[in-house]
Amino acid sequence: MQDKRCSIWHLIAGLIMLFLGILIWVNPMASLLAMAFYLGLILFLLGCGYVTFSLSQYSGWYMVVGLFDIFIGLIFMTNLGLTVETLPIFFALWILASGAIQISGSLEIRKLGMPWGWTLTSGIIGVILAYFILTSQAFGDWALVLTVGTYVIAYGIISIAEYFYFRHYCQLSGQKE
Repeated sequence: MQDKRCSIWHLIAGLIMLFLGILIWVNPMASLLAMAFYLGLILFLLGCGYVTFSLSQYSGWYMVVGLFDIFIGLIFMTNLGLTVETLPIFFALWILASGAIQISGSLEIRKLGMPWGWTLTSGIIGVILAYFILTSQAFGDWALVLTVGTYVIAYGIISIAEYFYFRHYCQLSGQKE
């Protein structure tokens, strides 16, 4: 039986992701517009799921959340300019919340007598980064595109590396691609 990890699709997916990551870096405005649209689409689909679930569970709360998600998703998809302007704000608020949680968590780790400096430092950097994003639209756009592009490139590199690792593993065990 063929091991699925030895598939050429790991390599193809990795190369596609690597290409998309570079494309995100090279075309930041188009990337922001695409992110805005896809965020709206995701919220819309999520809302449809909540509405469908609410009908089967007779839950008014899921219905409200679902209708709200559909409404916000439609606004995001039909007003891409507004969405592009707000994406860095959402990104900054997420980073700010993560940074605050890391700072708080580092103090708890310190009480346990465990190493806590890196967690504190990471939290402080997050809070500072969120501040810069919230105070400068251009910095926020740049940070968002850089972060997403870097993630997609890293995902591509890891997929390519997995292909070669598993290819070597499969060759040792006598399996074909």
